Amino acid sequence: ELLLVNHPLDCPICDQAGECKLQDYAYEYGVKHSRTKEPRQAAKKRVDLGPTIKFDQERCILCRRCVRFCREISGTNELATFGRGDHTVLDTFPGIELENDYSMNVADICPVGALTTKDFRFKIRTWFLDEIPGVCTGCAGGCNIYMGVANNKVYRYVPRRNDSVNQTWLCDAGRMSYKEIEAADRLTDVSVRSESGPLESVTLETGIRAAARRLRTVADAKGAGVIVGFASAHATNEDLFTFRKLLSGLGTDAAAVPVVTGEADQLLVKAEKAANASGARALGFADPARVIERIRGGGADAAIVLGHDLLDPAFSVGTEELAKLDTVILLDTSHSDLERVAHAVFPTRHAAEKSGTLTNHAGRVQRIEQAVAPRVESYADGAVLNRLGVALDLAGFASGFDPRAVSREIASSVPAFAGIELDSLGEE
Repeated sequence: ELLLVNHPLDCPICDQAGECKLQDYAYEYGVKHSRTKEPRQAAKKRVDLGPTIKFDQERCILCRRCVRFCREISGTNELATFGRGDHTVLDTFPGIELENDYSMNVADICPVGALTTKDFRFKIRTWFLDEIPGVCTGCAGGCNIYMGVANNKVYRYVPRRNDSVNQTWLCDAGRMSYKEIEAADRLTDVSVRSESGPLESVTLETGIRAAARRLRTVADAKGAGVIVGFASAHATNEDLFTFRKLLSGLGTDAAAVPVVTGEADQLLVKAEKAANASGARALGFADPARVIERIRGGGADAAIVLGHDLLDPAFSVGTEELAKLDTVILLDTSHSDLERVAHAVFPTRHAAEKSGTLTNHAGRVQRIEQAVAPRVESYADGAVLNRLGVALDLAGFASGFDPRAVSREIASSVPAFAGIELDSLGEE
């Protein structure tokens, strides 16, 4: 009752309804109406505390969780309580905004609807969401998350507790990375370069046949050693194992993985901006420098490329160099300049659209399960590569691509994954 003395009774229009601890306790302890006669104290509403958070001061119960978070976790100290007694209020220091790399966590730990994220505010009622466990793919940290899913759409990422990985936190960049799932630049069509020059949309089978024909022609003319492969550190271990098997079946050992790097911190954010660089290296994909030099030196005539991280300035390779190759096969989720030189393009799925495992920076193998079905025609990288292996008549591809079967194959053949299967992994 004391918590509700000045708290507005606006649950029907409060965005925290369904996740509000005060609401839960009022129901549990039977507080049906107010016994106070004094009017509630007025306070600020819909205040911009910074670029990510809205603040309804009148709903605040002064638990000070957010103050402690900014002091003890982010270390940025933007929030404090001001005033005395029943005039105490939460606010930012004058001239200071709540703006740090973890600011949106204060909305998670706020027990009422005082602090809400601008991104999720009034999007959907939380009781319509299925909270599906997953892994953030923004960097090599592999933070555990819940994906809020409704109507085959991901509405938000929130942290999922795992004391060995991310405790109960999630950086703002990782939290907002859910938008990549339905980004405007997603690839939507399988396409093959026509004899007249431009890419033309085709069926998957037509694209597979065209890609296999080009690779077979190069291998027959100059040997399989002129084919190189660039993996994506965003793909699952099952995708990458299938890719390694395809390259081995073709008879080439030129397998590399470009990994984009950026800023890091001491809490969660890692320098490698991909979820599965450690898994790629464990599966035999090396630093790309040697393979890039082979292309520059004329020792390569065909490339199979997963993703577009190869175009990052750190690798000093551009489309003009790849354009010299006889064949470029591209598998990617998004449009990029690589399409200008690709002879066959296959749209692939985001991590939220497929099942498999990812290995974080510490070598921890974690499970992901499909949360949504793709809204466009796209395929798991492993599924496309498996069909390519069948079209090339290589051994070991006839049974099709099943992530669980591939996971068992990895566990029995790759020392780093000994005894680790998709079905044997727990949620952590």
